[in-house]
Amino acid sequence: MLLFNAQIYKMLSLNLPVFKTNIIQRGENRMIFDILRKKYVKLTPEEWVRQHFIHFLVEHKHYPQALLANEVGLDLNNTKKRCDTILYRRDLTPLMIIEYKAPQINIAQKVFDQIARYNIVLRVDYLIVSNGLQHYCCKMDYESQNYSFLTDIPDYNLL
Repeated sequence: MLLFNAQIYKMLSLNLPVFKTNIIQRGENRMIFDILRKKYVKLTPEEWVRQHFIHFLVEHKHYPQALLANEVGLDLNNTKKRCDTILYRRDLTPLMIIEYKAPQINIAQKVFDQIARYNIVLRVDYLIVSNGLQHYCCKMDYESQNYSFLTDIPDYNLL
């Protein structure tokens, strides 16, 4: 297995801190190590965003790695869906859903509709959408049936 430096790989620079990537070549595919799933996964533009965002949350926003999970399945109207990332509370109830898109995908209403559908099932306090260049975080207020956009991704100790 060959290791590749992210700069050699020339993936798109993101609006997220750089981290030490662990990228290998397997056959035709470049693979990146996912610290949450503890395995190599195919390196796609969306996965590039996911891995940067996870490292940002863990290393810069102090989110406990043990409370984050990638590719979490859920049932929505008798169909199987997958949340890109979920942050759990210490009692293992969902606290936040994070949805990633590739950098070239504009974050539009369709993306928010997707994460809102997931939230029908999970009823979390926070929703985040990121394409690696733009990041949006909403705080849900179920009592007033409203939400508000935050100016920044909150540190874990502020959740």
